[in-house]
Amino acid sequence: MKKLNALMLLVAFMTILLSPMICYAVDTSAKAAVIMDVNTGRVLYSKNCEAKLPMASTTKIMTTLVAIESGKLKDTVKVSKRASMVEGSSIYLREGETLTLEELLFGVMLRSGNDASTAVAEYIGGTEAKFVEMMNKKAEEIGAVNTSFANPHGLDHQKHYTTAYDLALITAYALKNPKFKEIVSTQRKTISGPPDVNWDRAMLNKNKMLWQYQGGDGVKTGFTKKAGRCLVSSATRDKWQLVTVVLNCGPMWEESSALLNYAFTNYENKKVVDAKNYLDQMGVAYGKKKSVSIKPVEDFSVPLKQGEADKVKLVTRYNDNNKAPIYAGTDAGSIDIYLNEKLIGNVALEYCESVESSDPLYYLKKIFRATGSTKL
Repeated sequence: MKKLNALMLLVAFMTILLSPMICYAVDTSAKAAVIMDVNTGRVLYSKNCEAKLPMASTTKIMTTLVAIESGKLKDTVKVSKRASMVEGSSIYLREGETLTLEELLFGVMLRSGNDASTAVAEYIGGTEAKFVEMMNKKAEEIGAVNTSFANPHGLDHQKHYTTAYDLALITAYALKNPKFKEIVSTQRKTISGPPDVNWDRAMLNKNKMLWQYQGGDGVKTGFTKKAGRCLVSSATRDKWQLVTVVLNCGPMWEESSALLNYAFTNYENKKVVDAKNYLDQMGVAYGKKKSVSIKPVEDFSVPLKQGEADKVKLVTRYNDNNKAPIYAGTDAGSIDIYLNEKLIGNVALEYCESVESSDPLYYLKKIFRATGSTKL
């Protein structure tokens, strides 16, 4: 009997081991939430993701993005009295002290300084109001059409709101900027202190996901009484980066981790365009060769659940101008990537080799150009 029980246990264990992994759905207590793939923008999970809600200091994602794109990171910023007196979280700026814009942005994202956010806004926009206009314009450009900014720091205001989807969209866009990515993944940073003291500001990032989640590399915390606890977090595993947004979520650390685990477990980041192994041939007019090899300039991957591979469609669009001469490394067209009939990405194609023209007039023109003559 004991041998029979042992055998049954062994069979059961082997059945579990050899069976496909069963992945369960995930839920969250957040008022709104979303998981998004940074590369494609594909939503892997959502809950009330179009609900317009306050977002507290996650606002500072856009503040930092607009400041970085201004190209003024090395500029010196003088802190105004108004900036030094803004309520809420602070890096304790003093009126009249100077820091670089880049230093201020570390204060914005690591310690959520409302004073630093205001100083940045006043410097880049001339006034805070003008900077807020820039924030709203950028949101519109990105496609975050259900977002409205009223300030650069996230303090509650009736015209200050976003959606979980919009916030993920803004973050996915921002994470493609190397400087933004560097700032939000920084765990510790020292920036200048006031001029009349003998110390600098040593800052520890408030984002615990950088320590407690495998692959965690950003992004921003937020809290006000109206917004509740908010967290935008990102993580990268095997070169695959995801963004999770939870708005008004008490256990934001635990539930953000659970959401990321759900996505990394239930989806595979499948390479659908392989730059090393994808080659095509394109006909050439008036060339010494009748065709030329073309290839993608980069790989492209899409997060897919089991059984979704047949829902991906690649459409190649060749360059209309395929007349020789053709030069290696130049534009040859593109590959459009569709998932469920929706365009989710694009990869440029380039020529692998050069093809000389077979047209005699081409060589005559080449000779005249070499001699400096403008007449044929």
